[in-house]
Amino acid sequence: MSGGSTFETLDAFLDECLELPVRGKDGQVRVYRIEEPSAEDGLRIERITSLAARLAAGGKAPDAPVLGDDEELDLYRMCLGDAYEQLRTELKWGPFKHVALTAMFWVTTDADTARQFWKTGQMGKAPRNRAERRQASHGSSASGTASTTPSPASTSGTRAASRRRSRGKGRPQS
Repeated sequence: MSGGSTFETLDAFLDECLELPVRGKDGQVRVYRIEEPSAEDGLRIERITSLAARLAAGGKAPDAPVLGDDEELDLYRMCLGDAYEQLRTELKWGPFKHVALTAMFWVTTDADTARQFWKTGQMGKAPRNRAERRQASHGSSASGTASTTPSPASTSGTRAASRRRSRGKGRPQS
C-alpha cells in the first residue's frame, strides 16, 4: 500500500439515532427513538435552519415569523421522522416542541449540542455584543441592558455550517 490514510467505516463513529426519555400525557415515561433523517430531509433541515441563522445574524428578531405554523410542523416532521405521529399524539405541545428542537440540534450540529439543549432548553451562546460581554465578565446585571438574544425555543440559534455528529459521553443505552 502507498502512504494513503485508512478511514474507519462511517457508522463506527456517527450516531444514527437519538433516544429521548419523555413523560407522556398519561404520566408514563417512554424512550422515543428518533432515526437520522434521509439525506434529502437533512439538506432541507439545513437550508431552513441556515435561513433562520442568517436572519438572526442581524442581531434582532425578524419582522415576521421565519416559518409559518405548517412549515414549522413540517420541519419537526422531518427532524422526528417515523416518531413524529406517536410523539404528536402522546405529548403535549411543550414537550413535543422540546423533543423536536433537540432532534433538530442533533441533526444540524451534534449529539453534545442536542444534549445541552435537552438539559437546559437553551443553547449556550457567547454574549452577542461588547456590552453583554462586559456584563458577563463582571458577573453583574446592574447595567440593566436588555438582552437581544433570541428566545431559547427559536430556531435562530442554529448554525449555518454543521459539524458531523459523533458519539459522545452520556449516549443513551439501548
